[in-house]
Amino acid sequence: MFKKLFIAFVTFVLVIGGTMSIAKEWDKTFPKSDKVDVKKVHFKNRYGIELTGDLYTPKDKSDEKMAAIAVAGPFGAVKEQASGLYAQKMAERGFITLAFDPSYTGESSGEPRNVSSPEINTEDFSAAVDFLVNQPDVDPEKIGIIGICGFGGFGLNAAAIDTRIKATVPVTMYDMTRVTAKGYFDEMDEDARYQLKETLNKQRTEDFKNGTFAKASGLPDKLTGNEPQFVKDYYGYYKTQRGFHKRSINSNGNWNTTASLSLINMPILVYSDEIRSAVLIIHGEKAHSRYFSEAAFKKLKGDNKELFIVEGANHVDLYDNLEKIPFDKIETFFRTYLK
Repeated sequence: MFKKLFIAFVTFVLVIGGTMSIAKEWDKTFPKSDKVDVKKVHFKNRYGIELTGDLYTPKDKSDEKMAAIAVAGPFGAVKEQASGLYAQKMAERGFITLAFDPSYTGESSGEPRNVSSPEINTEDFSAAVDFLVNQPDVDPEKIGIIGICGFGGFGLNAAAIDTRIKATVPVTMYDMTRVTAKGYFDEMDEDARYQLKETLNKQRTEDFKNGTFAKASGLPDKLTGNEPQFVKDYYGYYKTQRGFHKRSINSNGNWNTTASLSLINMPILVYSDEIRSAVLIIHGEKAHSRYFSEAAFKKLKGDNKELFIVEGANHVDLYDNLEKIPFDKIETFFRTYLK
């Protein structure tokens, strides 16, 4: 059941010539703040994929170079959803922030659409860092990242390779490579994994023959009431006015069926124990996904690492529940380590 569920989940003015233009309409799932300015930006990663982001800047920013934070996630979401909310809230607190769409999704480029990659999605964070450290009002020695859900894992992986990242906050984290290869709660054994690989590779053959990409099933348009609670929680965010966005895969689309192939074979947190910069892992007490954060934290080393459990919160609460998301804690963490 969990394996099937995993497979199911698995306008602004454009920037021209490196300049940035102010957004002329608001297309986010959260209210616009009057304390920040927002600009649409574009930048390329090492693979030549052009990423699109929203740059949030405090209106009362100082004349000194400032700390900056890149934000991405959840897996299958867009910058107009949770990552944009986090970016705006942190900009209100005095940081320059960048919420971006990962490769192959949202307004970012990359073909085919709606695919994922542990390498490229990790690289997307470093590309965001490339952009931020070259902004005239950003201090290149004060760069942090926030990764939500699946991008919490990719964010940790980025921190393991990119020494420019001085502080990392994974929130309600998934290790997408672990859950793809082993299923929820590691219930998928080797035989089941082999059957999954057979199914996915058979689909590759069909995709090539047909010249198109078959789509995985996504969240249902209506609930039967028999779904696991976490599926109901996802539905309550992505499929309702609360968090629906037309460009979000989880709201209004489907991953390609074969999108998870590379996730099976390329674990992302192999070198996370070598992260020397600061890490604050945040997870909900009642989240089905809590075990990902607990396992990731156990592997980290150093006295600048912390696991913070939010009392009473489920997985999706930390997408947008302002009574649950510990923004004070996040701000204190970044002010401590981006100085």
